[in-house]
Amino acid sequence: MPRFAANLSMLFTEVPFPERFAKAAEAGFTGVEYLFPYAWPKEMLSSALKDNGLTQVLFNLPPGDWDAGERGIACLPDRVEEFRAGVDQAIEYARELDCKRLNCLAGLKPVELDEETAWKTLAANVAWAADKLADEGITLCLEAINSRVDMPRFFLDTSGKVIALIEEIDADNLRLQYDIYHMQIMHGDLMRSMECLLPWIGHIQFADNPGRNEPGTGEINFPNVFAAIDKMDYDGWVSAEYRPSGATTESLHWITA
Repeated sequence: MPRFAANLSMLFTEVPFPERFAKAAEAGFTGVEYLFPYAWPKEMLSSALKDNGLTQVLFNLPPGDWDAGERGIACLPDRVEEFRAGVDQAIEYARELDCKRLNCLAGLKPVELDEETAWKTLAANVAWAADKLADEGITLCLEAINSRVDMPRFFLDTSGKVIALIEEIDADNLRLQYDIYHMQIMHGDLMRSMECLLPWIGHIQFADNPGRNEPGTGEINFPNVFAAIDKMDYDGWVSAEYRPSGATTESLHWITA
């Protein structure tokens, strides 16, 4: 069975964030991720992990002003210094939390920004970040997020674009973060897609589609998908990043199934 992790930004939201670590452990998870750690002291998060026997699987680099609608700044040419400062901040948290994977959100491309400039900016930022993280033994993931439903204008919206960027930069610690929900919307053919992309995949996340709820609420055949991941000998984490349709504990039937 895949190594399942819980995304604490979406699961167990019935309780305050610091209490979600214990809830995840009680539910049988051994790994956790969340969008961003920066609102909490890194020492507090480290204690929550250790107290509950959990591994910090992944978190995102700082995304800019998330509350104002920003979804990453890596493709924005006027935010390079801020991006680099964010990488340094993420490294400090990753050291404390013993986290070996970070995710870079490319960001929403402004209408007035041309594709070539956005791409060159993103490539330069990612190359710089990958080099810094290599010194720390950290893998940098790049996530393709669907631009059809959730994030119109998200710059990296297909796995093909992510692979093109990875091959252009050619860094040993650069990988694709494959989100089953987003890729079902953009591509479909999930099992064949994951099998073909396996050499580049560094992390997997999932939710059903439509709705982004737990497995069994939409069109994706998750028993078959999870079985396929097993057959691929994928050795990374598979993170539950969905919005429970009810109470989180009641949404976890997919694990026992």
